[in-house]
Amino acid sequence: MNELELLADLHRHNERQGPGGQAETRLALQLAGLCGRRDLAIADLGCGTGASTLVLAEALDAQIVAADFLEPFLDILKARALEAGLAERITPRHASMEALDFAPESLDAIWSEGAIYNIGFARGVREWRRFLKPDGVLAVSELTWLTEQRPAELDAFWRAQYPEVDTASAKLAVLERHGYSPLGYFVLPPHCWREHYYRPLQERFPTFLEAHGNSPAAQAIIEEQQQEIELYERYGEYFGYGFYIARKVAEG
Repeated sequence: MNELELLADLHRHNERQGPGGQAETRLALQLAGLCGRRDLAIADLGCGTGASTLVLAEALDAQIVAADFLEPFLDILKARALEAGLAERITPRHASMEALDFAPESLDAIWSEGAIYNIGFARGVREWRRFLKPDGVLAVSELTWLTEQRPAELDAFWRAQYPEVDTASAKLAVLERHGYSPLGYFVLPPHCWREHYYRPLQERFPTFLEAHGNSPAAQAIIEEQQQEIELYERYGEYFGYGFYIARKVAEG
């Protein structure tokens, strides 16, 4: 297996492939003003195994296209949707964020929890805008600095992993610059990282290593994941995931 295949195998067995929570998805839905509306068309981009997709399908009167470039994640999403009785509302789609084929102005909302980094925040909000109907909603969670100053070790790690990491004020300015009006913002609480993401991931480490014969490649992936976890435990007050909800505005 290559590195991407190994990462997919590590993460696909867990409910979430990044920080988040059902209550937080529902809060974002309230801020987005989508609840109570009918016949919505929504795309969940970078849906993973469907943690947020299933919440959207349960809470909204909507047809949801759940897109991810990793088919093993979509296979699990299909099974979960069937088990939850939500399969008729969800259309899994094997697709890259860089090659989306939605019709212009066809979507009431675009959702992407912990995944826009794959294409980059600025590029994502700019390119996805054309798919939204007038007044359509964009809702994304994104790695965010929670303070202006931070330890050098932490700063170096995340800038190497994701150069677009920045403060919420900078992210909101990007949204405004690319034709959106902010509707809401909040920070995912620590349990979204620890209990919902990191702890289940750590429990998977021994099985994952055994399945891959403790290969150097598998060990390297675990070491990188563990480094990230340790940095969060030490410096979690300096960074997190900001949830950004914004409305597409007419070009003036």
